[in-house]
Amino acid sequence: MADDLNFDVVIIGGGPGGYNAAIRAGQLGLKTAIVESRGMLGGTCLNVGCMPSKALLHASELFEATTTEFTTIGIEVPAPRLNLVQMMKSKQDSVTALTKGVEFLMKKNKVTYFIGKGSIAGAGKVTVTANDGSTQSLATRNIVIATGSEPTPLPGVPVDQKSIVDSTGALSLAAVPKSLVVIGAGIIGLELGSVWRRLGAQVTVVEFLDRITPGMDTEVATAFRRSLEKQGITFKLGTKVTGAVPGAKGVELTLEPAAGGAAEKLSADVVLVAIGRRPFTHGLGLDTVGVATDPRGFIPTNHFKTSAPGVWAIGDVILGPMLAHKAEEDAVACIELIAGKAGHVDYNLVPSVVYTAPEVAWVGQTEDQIKASGVAYKTGKFPFMANSRAKINHETDGFVKFIADAKTDKVLGVHMMGPQVGEMIGEACVLMAFSGASEDLARICHPHPTRSEAVRQAAMGVEGWTMQA
Repeated sequence: MADDLNFDVVIIGGGPGGYNAAIRAGQLGLKTAIVESRGMLGGTCLNVGCMPSKALLHASELFEATTTEFTTIGIEVPAPRLNLVQMMKSKQDSVTALTKGVEFLMKKNKVTYFIGKGSIAGAGKVTVTANDGSTQSLATRNIVIATGSEPTPLPGVPVDQKSIVDSTGALSLAAVPKSLVVIGAGIIGLELGSVWRRLGAQVTVVEFLDRITPGMDTEVATAFRRSLEKQGITFKLGTKVTGAVPGAKGVELTLEPAAGGAAEKLSADVVLVAIGRRPFTHGLGLDTVGVATDPRGFIPTNHFKTSAPGVWAIGDVILGPMLAHKAEEDAVACIELIAGKAGHVDYNLVPSVVYTAPEVAWVGQTEDQIKASGVAYKTGKFPFMANSRAKINHETDGFVKFIADAKTDKVLGVHMMGPQVGEMIGEACVLMAFSGASEDLARICHPHPTRSEAVRQAAMGVEGWTMQA
């Protein structure tokens, strides 16, 4: 085999885990290749996930503001007209620019980019199959699996990307539906449901559990649901969808109470299936190196090492939060281990963000988890209603909550719902990474007037000396 097809590392998958692994490997002087079948780097996140959804969230917020907030603050504009074609074009232009930027980073770090489907063909061997069926064989000392995840299907509700869509289809609807049913009250469903609600759809969210956003602190989740209900989203909790029949006038769903009971019908122009994601490992050739997935489809690892020597896995295909930034951390740690350095990710300090309006963000343990553990704790809360910047900006919905060990004051969890809290949660991540106490943050000067003062005031509240509420 030609020497130029021999590598130190071959990465299968070009998403946030894969391309960041490639960048770090290049920085460390490893001869690196990345294999991506999509033809555009960035994976689900850049192409049909995080980035296009944020583009539509931003655009839809601005659209709605013209009929609500603008009038309140004295800006009078003619009735806005939605140009959905242009909105989608703007979204795609942003996505294209981002993916081209990732390609540039590959060149900058001397990473060889192969377009095609990557599969393991035995120890130290990767086959790249192009769209035209031609193949190339790569030799490598290390294989990193970074193939990410795909939407989880729901039995009885077949996705056709027309009247029944998954998260990918929901990012490219040709028209605003009069009615949209979202199956699943997780982050993806609520974000996309928010987009189409602002653009004019009547949105109903059906959730099997008796609450929304599993994994979110219960107090925050309850406040979040009430906020979304005030915006016009309807929730049917404790309800399961057992079937869907597409027709000329939309989709008819069959619903049943999760606890059992009589079935009912619910019709919608479009149905979005958003019940979660599952690891994507189909056709990877794992069997050629003796690697088996667990019952849920995840690849078992020990510090990113699989059971096969020289085969590693990161991101959504392994256990841990299915988040792009978690995959990025996995990528750096995995490559540094390959290069003989130390590599570690603390999954307890991976933040989560819901990019609705208001946003929700959290890091660490929920109050439910801490209570169940039996650890004595204190909480401090501060409402955005009492924050000067939030009040003058008319964005007072939400609060910040700190949870700290009652004896040591070590911060165990921070939970926020409010304006731009996704930009503020990083402060809590830094504090907790250094095992900080609530008093540490409470005694750090914050600029005034800013929304971030709410974070400090909540930290003050742990010891009962909140000053502005």
